[in-house]
Amino acid sequence: MEKYIMISNDIRNKILKGTYQAGQQLPFEKELGAIYDASKMTVKKGLDLLVSEGLIIKRRGSGTFVKDLSQEEIERVSIANQFRGTTARNPDKSVTSKVLNFSVIKPPQLVQQKLNLEEDGFVYDIYRIRYVDGAPRVIEKTYMPISHTFGLKLKHVEQSIYEYIEGELGLKIQSAHRKLTVRKATEEEAEYLKLQAGDPVGIAEQIAYYDTGTAFEYSISIHRYDDFSVEMVLTRN
Repeated sequence: MEKYIMISNDIRNKILKGTYQAGQQLPFEKELGAIYDASKMTVKKGLDLLVSEGLIIKRRGSGTFVKDLSQEEIERVSIANQFRGTTARNPDKSVTSKVLNFSVIKPPQLVQQKLNLEEDGFVYDIYRIRYVDGAPRVIEKTYMPISHTFGLKLKHVEQSIYEYIEGELGLKIQSAHRKLTVRKATEEEAEYLKLQAGDPVGIAEQIAYYDTGTAFEYSISIHRYDDFSVEMVLTRN
């Protein structure tokens, strides 16, 4: 992961968790450079990304401050942050993958329907286990049309697919339709996630979309029960 992205992810998460609160001044770039062991230019690039997202503002001669976000803006950022993937949600930890399968196939009928694909299209078929600091957290089964995420390679699947999409392809991930359920782990899932037989797992079934409205991913993620949580912002009109 690029260092500036790691910095922006960490500060974004701290803003959403309330570590940095509305109106609070962030440490100066020199201090942030020491905290993240990064150059001033790298820190500036990470902060500029958060400025473009509307999370922080820079005041000439005063420093950088957390923006006083409206409820609508908080909801937007909170939801968007859920779509950044395991790597982005754990910027201060080592996130690795064990790829069990990475191939190109004709999509099964269900996948065609979910992604609104033609019968003669092809998709990446990805099956991997995601580890955080060496501990298995989630099993991901993912289908992506090759026409919408061109050039995906094993090295990207081993790291962060979303970082490749946004960082190298320059595409913007905007939203997802997600269904959450809970059930008992299968024997294979329990083995991969280091669970006991019969332990529960959280299931997230998702269709993700670019800002153009194009569906680019259909995935089913199986999470350890002790690492499965969902953040929601509910409002009443």
